[in-house]
Amino acid sequence: MGLFKNIPDQTIIEGVRQQDDKILNWLYDNYLQFVRKYVLNNSGSTDDVSDVFQDSIIILYNQITENNLNLTTDLKGYFYGIARNVWNAQLRKKLRTSELEFDIVEEDDVYETSREILERVVNRAFQKLPRDQQKVLKLFSEGHTFEMIAKKLDLVSEGNARKKKFKCKESLLDLMKDDPEYQEYLRLIK
Repeated sequence: MGLFKNIPDQTIIEGVRQQDDKILNWLYDNYLQFVRKYVLNNSGSTDDVSDVFQDSIIILYNQITENNLNLTTDLKGYFYGIARNVWNAQLRKKLRTSELEFDIVEEDDVYETSREILERVVNRAFQKLPRDQQKVLKLFSEGHTFEMIAKKLDLVSEGNARKKKFKCKESLLDLMKDDPEYQEYLRLIK
């Protein structure tokens, strides 16, 4: 199968279902570059590209074999959406563990300096958030479940609490990125 040969989506889906090496190689040759570009343009490394691509293939395979594939676009666009979701989830996980939890102890001076800078950036950004957003993030950082947060804030559901926390965190990140000292932090951790 040539690199630029156009294969119908249904043929690809059946090839994935049957774990056809030719189809899987074709996917790799034709879809990897889109994943690479997205991950590298969004704070990822070349190692991350491989992980995201593999995870995306597994998700696609599972959706196909479990008959849960719901195409609303062409397969390439659908796969790209899966890869974006996988990478964004990994970024959120990295953010949660590296930027909002400062409980890892290291003796390294660079680590201490970068940690102090990040704490200042986070605190300044946090203070700029509206009070309701501060409350959501504070409850989350204190270990409250989404169900508890929904009850405390009189939200309709746990899902609404999740959405609200996500939006609050996005606002916090935007404010952090606008902080001049944040660039210093990024330089130190590289």
